[in-house]
Order: sequence, then structure tokens, then C-alpha cells
Amino acid sequence: MLLVKARPHVPERTAAPRRRRRSWVPYGLLLPAAALLGLVLGYPLVRLVVISLQQYGLRSLFTGTTGFAGWDNYAAVLGDDQLLPVLARSVGFCAALVTGTLVIGFGVALLLRRLGRGMRTAVTLCLIAAWALPNVASTLVWQWLFQPGYGVVNWLLTQVGFGDLTQHDWTTSPASAFTLVWLLVVWQSVPFVALTLYAGLSQIPRSYYEAAALDGAGPWRAHRTITLPFLRPILGLVTILSVIWDFTVFNQIWILTQGGPGGGTTTLGIWTFTRAFSRNDFGQGAAIAVVSVVLLVGLTAVYVRRLVRSGEDL
Repeated sequence: MLLVKARPHVPERTAAPRRRRRSWVPYGLLLPAAALLGLVLGYPLVRLVVISLQQYGLRSLFTGTTGFAGWDNYAAVLGDDQLLPVLARSVGFCAALVTGTLVIGFGVALLLRRLGRGMRTAVTLCLIAAWALPNVASTLVWQWLFQPGYGVVNWLLTQVGFGDLTQHDWTTSPASAFTLVWLLVVWQSVPFVALTLYAGLSQIPRSYYEAAALDGAGPWRAHRTITLPFLRPILGLVTILSVIWDFTVFNQIWILTQGGPGGGTTTLGIWTFTRAFSRNDFGQGAAIAVVSVVLLVGLTAVYVRRLVRSGEDL
């Protein structure tokens, strides 16, 4: 009888996990765009910071010499009595613009999804035309529409029965002036938000809504449980972009009101311009601009952080 000696069981060696080699190709492809952005945006920002630290006024434009002011420009700006009212006005106006743009843009996006192909194409072309119009040209048209004496809007409101508004000036009070600017900026911003949200809506499978309807979910519940979760990243993105655009609104306010009446529509952008070019104090104007950039970065950082977290949770 042959006895076969069993070999002891030797566990198989597992191959060591290979480390993935980091590919530098994506970074190389992004390098030209990053260099271009650094040149176009980085240099003006650095130059702005340098001017904010100098005694840069009207005399410096002719002599070409500037003195070092250090933090004096920032101390003057932060100690100015106009800072808090202008800052509160800027933040409140930005919040009103972003809210109005998102609400109306979301409604237009939902409307586009329910329209037929022909009507959807017509509405889309109208939105693109309104968005592509330069804001200076559209602001001048808006100024003509609400002009006292021969403005079309004043004439139309008078004909409808709101009283004799033919000679009404919409810029005589801060509330009506801000309403005038709000309508213009929202009208200019809604097309981008509406088309972006409609693109997101078109990617949601209709079978989800059919399944929700079979389960007895109504339109509002389906909207809350299906539409909003799917659009959360897109809503975060358009909110960030709207905050950046609306916080730095300048052309519309300056053309329509120039910060009046009595400084009632003066935001940080208008305050920067008037301090730099009306008082010829370019150092303090640059300091206000730097403060605006810091505040804008802080506001957008909150939304970016929430957007990244929402993307990780999906």
C-alpha cells in the first residue's frame, strides 16, 4: 500500500495592487486655457491690489509717480459711513435678483417642457435673442420704454387705467428705481437659466413620472421627489453664476439711475466707480473693488461647497 504524503497547503500569493500612474495629459491639455485665464484675469487683479496699496490719484496720472499708502485706503473705506448701507443694499439687491431669476427661469423651463415642438422652438429663439442682446443696448431700450412723456410703458399703463402716468419718472424714488433695474436684469438673465434648466429637465426619464403617477403621487409630490433632486446640481451651478453676475451689476444701474436718487441705488460697483472717477481717488476705488472681490469669493465659496457636497451625496 502506497502512502502519499500530502503537501502542506500554501496560500497563493496575491499580486500587489498596482499603483495607477498619474497621467499628466489632462493637465497639459488644460494648461493653455489656465495660462490664458491667468493672463486675462490674473494680471488685472494683481494690478488692482497694487493700486489699492498706493496713493494713486489724479496727480499720479500726470506725474507718473505714486506713493505707498499701505493699508490707509482700506482703513478709509472700512471706516466710511457709507460702507454698511451700500453693502446691505448690494447684498439685498443681489438676493432679489437671484431669487427672481431662478423662480421665473424655472417656470419658463417647465413651460418649455410642456410646449409643442414648434412653439418650443419659437420661445427658445426669443430667449436666445433676448440673452444675446448687449446689456448696454438693451438698457438704453429699457430707458426709452420707461421714459417720462413718451415712454411706451407709461402710455400703456395710462391706457389700461392706472391713472395718468405719461409724465411719471420711475427714477424719482429708490424703490421704483430698483424695481426698474430689477425688471431689466431679470429679463436679461432668465433666458440662460431657463434654457439651462430645460436641458436638465429633458434628461429626466418620463418613466419616473409615470411610476410616480401609478403610486398615487400628485404633480407637486412628483416635482418635489423627482424633478428637484435631479436638478439640484444644475440649480447650484446657475445659482453660483447668478450670484457672480448680479453682485457685480453696473451698466444697468449706471445708465438708468447713476446711483440715484440721493444714492438710493448705489451698490458696491457704483460706489467704486464714483469714488475712483468722481473724486479722482483711484486708490480707495481700487480698495473698494478688492473688498467686493473678497465678498464675492466668500459668497460663491458657500454655494460651491454645497454643490460639491450635493454631488457627493448623489
